[in-house]
Amino acid sequence: MAGGTTARRGTPFSDRSGPTARKGTGAPKPPKPPKGSKAPKAPKAPKAPKSAREAGSRGPGARLRRGPVLASLAAAVVLAAGGTWVLYGSSWLRVEKVAATGMDVLTSEQVLGAAAVPVGAPLVSVDTEEIEGRVRGRLPRIDSVDVVRAWPHGIGLKVTERKPVLLIKKDANFVEVDASGVRFDTVAKAPAGVPVLELNAGRSPSARRFDEERLLHEAVLVAGVLPESIAKETVQVKVGSYDSVVLELTGGRSVTWGSGEQSDAKGRALNALLKAAPKATRFDVSVPTAPAASGS
Repeated sequence: MAGGTTARRGTPFSDRSGPTARKGTGAPKPPKPPKGSKAPKAPKAPKAPKSAREAGSRGPGARLRRGPVLASLAAAVVLAAGGTWVLYGSSWLRVEKVAATGMDVLTSEQVLGAAAVPVGAPLVSVDTEEIEGRVRGRLPRIDSVDVVRAWPHGIGLKVTERKPVLLIKKDANFVEVDASGVRFDTVAKAPAGVPVLELNAGRSPSARRFDEERLLHEAVLVAGVLPESIAKETVQVKVGSYDSVVLELTGGRSVTWGSGEQSDAKGRALNALLKAAPKATRFDVSVPTAPAASGS
């Protein structure tokens, strides 16, 4: 027993400062790196192999699948190029004929000359809006024009001319005015069935307030709403002031119209009066709800 005790005391386990003194057994911990230093990085793991789908996308099967797609794209490119050539480069779809319709006063030659459609140009490249603007700018008588492509070789122009509702005497000529008040042409001979304006507003008390342009507007407003049967019989529209408009009809008949207000109602009232009193020579529709006729 004495010998065993001596042996335990002489072993290194009696030294508590050793690395295994706290736990008794086991391998010693590796020393900590000094402060400020970085621990060595662990080596990167090798990249995983590509997936079967990714690896197979470059195989023969993928090349077979891409074949039809590339063929379709090539065909689309060829078709697009061919279509472009047909529209722009070939002689198949080019302007060969130009026609104009809808004229009453103007001739076809006048309209086609103003349009200046480029004959021989590819039909698809013709700027229809530019042609419309050119025709209206060169021919003020035209109110509107519709330019259309008539495949495969034509261009059509559908024209609407302005209609005069009033004439303004100017020297030996007449200026035509439409229902919008646009003075669009000067002619040597007065068109049949269109009244002439007689403006006598110089001494009117309202002359400063209502100038000639305003009075012209009133006269146009009246002439523009006349029923067709009455318009044909109206020889003259006399304007003395804003509220003094008088119509002179065929057969020496006259109509006191008043102002341009309620012109629609006044036109209907006059039409009824002419039918009710066909032998009357003086009519008054200045108050359309109480029209009057007199004379015989």
